[in-house]
Amino acid sequence: MPVKIILLVLCCTLLSQGRAENNSSKHSIIEKQIEKQKALEEKYAKEQRFYQGDEYDFKSKEVDPDILKDIKPLEPDYEHTNDWGVADSE
Repeated sequence: MPVKIILLVLCCTLLSQGRAENNSSKHSIIEKQIEKQKALEEKYAKEQRFYQGDEYDFKSKEVDPDILKDIKPLEPDYEHTNDWGVADSE
């Protein structure tokens, strides 16, 4: 639906700019712009399908909460530092 509206507005604006002239160069410009707009709309539709994620099944990648009970939490090592030269300057 948005493709038709955009194409209609694009055609109307281009045709209203040169009502009296109807040569082949103007027609080819309009055709190029329509093709460009169609390509943008197809790209947008493809991206929206991806971001909505309706076609993807993530059930096989879910983690069982019972497995997580056996994992011990990591305790932070507060005496470790990644800064080079901190102890060297003293």
